[in-house]
Amino acid sequence: MSVQRTAEPTLEAVRHAREAIEYCYERGWTDGLPVVPPAEEFVEEFLAVVDRDPDEVVIEQEHLGRKCTVRLAAANAVMAGCKPEYFPVVLAALEALNRLPGSRGLLQSTTGQAVFVVVNGPIRNQLGFNTKDNLFSPGDRPNATVGRAIRLVIMNALGIRPHEFDQSTHGQPGKFSLCIAENEEESPWDPLHVERGFARDESTVTVGLVRGTMQVEQRDSKEPEVILETIADSMSYAGTYFPTPRGHAGIVVMGPEHAQLIAEAGWSKARAREYLWEHFGRSAGLLRRLAKGALLDPSLPDDAFVRFAHSPETILIVVAGARNAGISTVCPTFIGQQVTVPIRMKSTSH
Repeated sequence: MSVQRTAEPTLEAVRHAREAIEYCYERGWTDGLPVVPPAEEFVEEFLAVVDRDPDEVVIEQEHLGRKCTVRLAAANAVMAGCKPEYFPVVLAALEALNRLPGSRGLLQSTTGQAVFVVVNGPIRNQLGFNTKDNLFSPGDRPNATVGRAIRLVIMNALGIRPHEFDQSTHGQPGKFSLCIAENEEESPWDPLHVERGFARDESTVTVGLVRGTMQVEQRDSKEPEVILETIADSMSYAGTYFPTPRGHAGIVVMGPEHAQLIAEAGWSKARAREYLWEHFGRSAGLLRRLAKGALLDPSLPDDAFVRFAHSPETILIVVAGARNAGISTVCPTFIGQQVTVPIRMKSTSH
């Protein structure tokens, strides 16, 4: 099967492209990296793959008086480097973000929350999302550009830019792009979207807000308790704890090797989540010493264990990555809620 390749551009075409890219920089439309100029014909190609009113609002920030329409989302998806066929995923992620409780303030937070997108269902393989090695890394166009499109919408349409409405103290690399897909084929459990009530053959996105990513190594034990306690300990470092009545939560991107070892020992995902919750926290004494005990009952002894999350349901487990080492990744977050929505494809009926 022959592969059709794009013709090599002329030097004149490259010069025009560079001028267009610089124009986008001057307009303040970029995330610091070059973008694809959003020519009207490109935007129309994206609009053609969805059955949506171009003027329909998909996300808004009422307190800022800003909103994003389908057309504006398409322009930002073009700039992010998406292919037109990625656009339904971008729209679904924006709709999920719009429904996410607490997202309005946290998108501007000093803690630098990043939008975390997880893709499930057949569309993962249809569009070529990376579910295995380096899925958090550069190199795969769907992962990189879908996540980037979300950030460009936040900056360009919603006006939440660094040095302006975005008040993040340090920021984080995930604010460029943070989109993965679950490795359903190597997961021993039901995938995330099935766990959340969708059919296995449906395609969905799940969106949450995370404060970063941390790799967790446990290559020296096959015991579920040891693996899970290592993960829970990494979720619980005191620097991420902020006393709040809402409690804390975490997203665990569990490597297939860890997940399979746990499942082979007879553990369900629900049992694994329960164990993580039971060990997700620190002692009252440590929290008091580190000036993080403002909400603790004064009568609570120092050796009492304080759970950071209100319930096991605030911990999300996604199986992804390569099966080549005992490594998982944890993503701390303030709010224990994520939103899952179906990806709405264009109807083929006539």
